[in-house]
Amino acid sequence: MRTTSGRTRSPRALVGEVLRFLTVGGVATVVSFGGFNLLVHGLGTGTAPMRDQPVAAFVLANLAGGVLAYAGMRAWAFRDREVSNPSTGLLRFFALGALTMLVPVLCLWVSRYVLGMDSPLADNVSANVIGLGLSVVLRFWVFRAFVFDQVAEPEPVRPGA
Repeated sequence: MRTTSGRTRSPRALVGEVLRFLTVGGVATVVSFGGFNLLVHGLGTGTAPMRDQPVAAFVLANLAGGVLAYAGMRAWAFRDREVSNPSTGLLRFFALGALTMLVPVLCLWVSRYVLGMDSPLADNVSANVIGLGLSVVLRFWVFRAFVFDQVAEPEPVRPGA
């Protein structure tokens, strides 16, 4: 496939990208959510190894979700787009993902250390509802503009081929 820098070819293609992005992100969020709640609140186990380290646990759980997200976005969500430089695409994905993760991390930090709220509900509302909600649109735009930044063009059909 040839690639061109720029926008998706049609509004329908953009809607497809958004829906695939949200699906992949949803699966990665389930992994991150489960990991965070297991580490900080002992989800279903009664043992919470990172009970006193919610921010570190959030980052660790989201790293696991991020690996899954990259694979899904590369293979499916942005399947009609290419990475302009594959050797730096993965690095850009995780660097930009880390920057956009500052939004939910900041929300969790404010909830825990400024407002003094440390219940499972407060942690999840601050990080996984408010923070994640604010960062989703930012992540879509950042990944589309700076990681999967080349629109794949189908190869022209040659007569007699």
